[in-house]
Amino acid sequence: MMTDPIADMLARIRNATIARHETTRLPSSKLKQRVAGILKAEGYIENYEVDAAYPPTMTIHLKYGRGRASAIAGLKRTSRPGRRVYVNHHSVPEVYNGMGLAILSTSQGVMSGREAKQRGIGGELLCEVW
Repeated sequence: MMTDPIADMLARIRNATIARHETTRLPSSKLKQRVAGILKAEGYIENYEVDAAYPPTMTIHLKYGRGRASAIAGLKRTSRPGRRVYVNHHSVPEVYNGMGLAILSTSQGVMSGREAKQRGIGGELLCEVW
């Protein structure tokens, strides 16, 4: 049994980018699909696919630039099962002075920190990506 599936997802992405893999596979859930959708919309990954066969899996296609430099320089799990971190819309962090991305779980769904600020809502700060 896995206690922190988001941390597992981020670790698999981090390990795959360090090893310069094209794709990485992981167990799928609705929360992970929403996080992957935000990473795709913000340009950190190429695409993701969900295989609905039992058990459901998700394949993430990683994005690389010139010289095989990864689009993801770093990932950090902020809120953990042992220490939840909640922020209001005034205190949503700007990761690397706006060059990074904060991902929040709010009452209106999972969204980027920029979108949460615009809507004026806060929530649980899941992770930071830069």
